[in-house]
Amino acid sequence: MAAAIALLAAGPLGLGDGPVAEAKEAARAKSKSKSKKAKQVECRPQSPQKFLKRRTFVQKGMLVPSKHAKAVRYLAERYGHVETEETRRFNQESAHSQATTVQFMGLPLSIHEKIAPALHCVEKRIRATCSGKPRRYTPRAVGGFRTANSYRGAEISNHLFGIAVDIDPDRNPCCGCVDPWPTSPLCQEKKRTAYERTALTRCWIKAFERYGFDWLGHDDLEDTMHFEFLGNPDRFYKK
Repeated sequence: MAAAIALLAAGPLGLGDGPVAEAKEAARAKSKSKSKKAKQVECRPQSPQKFLKRRTFVQKGMLVPSKHAKAVRYLAERYGHVETEETRRFNQESAHSQATTVQFMGLPLSIHEKIAPALHCVEKRIRATCSGKPRRYTPRAVGGFRTANSYRGAEISNHLFGIAVDIDPDRNPCCGCVDPWPTSPLCQEKKRTAYERTALTRCWIKAFERYGFDWLGHDDLEDTMHFEFLGNPDRFYKK
C-alpha cells in the first residue's frame, strides 16, 4: 500500500520529479529503516492484566456491565473499534484494518499487528523449552481474527480485536461454549482439571502465559483451545 501511494504521488508511471522524487524516496526509506531498528522486539515476561480477564467481568454466568465496559474501552483504545457504536467512540480506526498475517509454528495466522511481537516471543519460548516428548505438541490448525462475534448478548469476543488465538478446536474443546462443544466426548469425561481435558501440554500453556496471554482453560468456559493477549502490547519493544 505504501509503495502504491508513493507511485501515485510521483506521477504517471512513477516518474514524478526525477532526482528530487528519488531523493525524497531514499530519505523515506532511511527513516523507515531507523524506525524498524528502534522497534526491536525484546521478550520481556509479563502477566495478563487482571481487569481484562473474562472471569473478572463474567461472574456466575452473568456479565458485570461496568467491569466489562472498562475492559472493552481499554481494548478499543489500543487496538481499534470492532464495528460497534460503543467501540467507535474510543477509536475511529478499526481493529481489523490493523490485521497482519504471521507464521506461528509453521502455520499462517491473522492477528492484530500489535500482538505479533508477543506471539513471536511465545514461539521462541516453545521452541526452546517444549521440545521434549512430554512437553511437545504439534498444532494442525490455528485461528485468530474474526469479523463475527462468537458470544451471545453484550459480551465481545477478543477475536474481534485480533488478540485471541485458537489452537486445534478438535483436540482442545470449549466445554462451556454453545453446541456442539458440550456434547464432545472430551467434555463428557470426568476430569479434575482443564489440563486433563486438553491435548495441549502444560509447557505450551505456560509459554503463552509467560508473555501476557490468558488461557481460557482457567475460565468457567473451559475453553482450552483459546489464548488471548491481555498484557501491555508496548512492553515488547526496546526503548
